Amino acid sequence: MWHKEVFDYESHVMGTGYIAIYGQHLKSSSRCVVVNVYSSCSLRGKKTLWEDLSKVKQTSHVLAWCLCGYFNVVRSRNERKGIRDRGEQTSEVTGFNSFIDSNFFLDLPLVGKKFTWFKPDGTAKSRIHRVLITEDWLLLWPKSKQYVLRREVSDHCALVVKSVEKN
Repeated sequence: MWHKEVFDYESHVMGTGYIAIYGQHLKSSSRCVVVNVYSSCSLRGKKTLWEDLSKVKQTSHVLAWCLCGYFNVVRSRNERKGIRDRGEQTSEVTGFNSFIDSNFFLDLPLVGKKFTWFKPDGTAKSRIHRVLITEDWLLLWPKSKQYVLRREVSDHCALVVKSVEKN
């Protein structure tokens, strides 16, 4: 995306917990939006982020969207192991799924590990990072997948989005 021969930057929108980059993928001549997300730990902060991103998307004329990063919330209980369920987590899950559904996002298929965050001693793990796309993104890049990389230094795993066809 940062290579001028691949992506033509047009503009950006920044808010608390995100930066949305608008531009054109030059090879396909397609306009798209890539949003880097870094969510708050508080439920109030997450709800504000979801509301802000929903408004930005609703006012955009670009249809191909990709949101990626640290959402700090799971979509279901099976995306979290070794962590006690607190009452607020049910509200988080419901709110996050509602945000995804109301904006017509799709959860990009995951390749590699099932979890993206690990407690250093290995007793807890969660899938709190992800890549969400629109159907229009998938029409442009139908082989898109999110790859979970190995943890090296951090307790968080990096994600890479690729759209490649392997023989």
